[in-house]
Amino acid sequence: MDYQSSIIGGSDSMDNLEKQLICPICLEMFSKPVVILPCQHNLCRKCANDVFQATNPYYTSRGTNITGGRFRCPSCRHEVVLDRHGVYGLQRNLLVENIIDIYKEESTSGEWECEWPLKKCHQPMCEEHKDEKINIYCLTCQVPTCSMCKVFGAHKDCEVSPLQTVFQQQKLSDGIAMLVAGNDRIQAIMTQLEDTCKTIEENSQRQKQSLSEHFDLLYAILEEKKGELQSRITLQQEEKTGYVRGLIQQFKEQLEGSTKLVESAIHSMDETGIAAFLLSILSPPLSITDASKHSQVQMTEPGFECMDHFTLSTEHEEAMLRSIDFGTG
Repeated sequence: MDYQSSIIGGSDSMDNLEKQLICPICLEMFSKPVVILPCQHNLCRKCANDVFQATNPYYTSRGTNITGGRFRCPSCRHEVVLDRHGVYGLQRNLLVENIIDIYKEESTSGEWECEWPLKKCHQPMCEEHKDEKINIYCLTCQVPTCSMCKVFGAHKDCEVSPLQTVFQQQKLSDGIAMLVAGNDRIQAIMTQLEDTCKTIEENSQRQKQSLSEHFDLLYAILEEKKGELQSRITLQQEEKTGYVRGLIQQFKEQLEGSTKLVESAIHSMDETGIAAFLLSILSPPLSITDASKHSQVQMTEPGFECMDHFTLSTEHEEAMLRSIDFGTG
């Protein structure tokens, strides 16, 4: 038996083959090109792209299908990581494509005349009309029926739809795929929210650092200004104390000279002769009269020691500092 005959050799084999050739997303036979995932499961490329786009709602392709990202295999939940080529970077399963081609060629030969995806050739028959196959679905009664029931039977006044349409609408895997895509979308949003929290923390830390730098600058300005004002006070302090110490030095020299003159005068008192006494008292530099005229004491002006003019008023600046807030100049 050749390879092709072995594949399509019997009804049971064809049924099993059909099950293996059904895409878990669209529940249709795989359409070219078939892609093989890293977990060895297969998907239609279009279905893989649909799952990828549903799983990655925040990825934009900017007019092209080439993008990166990830999604989970609908069969085993294995995470598939895509490169920059997206689903077009996945490997094609040429073996499955060839098997599908053989299957379709054999199906069109007349041996298998069932219409895909209604795969079973022996469709159930209508119980009321024994010769009629069930081929429509009553939407009103929500039961499958036949065309004769619609024309003449119990469902003639009901709304019906082709089985193929209802089949497409009721595929369970579609709902599962949507739930899977929804879960992955929620997971992606949660990941983005976690990233948002991390970004908020980083931005807060950066703003705290900036705030500290601003206040450190204010501290530095205040310290610089305090040093400048203290230097001005110190300068005048030195000027005034220097002036006063100069007066003290003058008085000290004057006191020393006066003391020497007093000692000389006392010594002159020991002279017995009148002429000698007058010469010692009245002659320079021991002239007591002249010394007494120049021994006048010079004092500082009233309030000279006062430093109240260095009083600092900071009420306005204090109010400005207390009004510091974000968003203000």
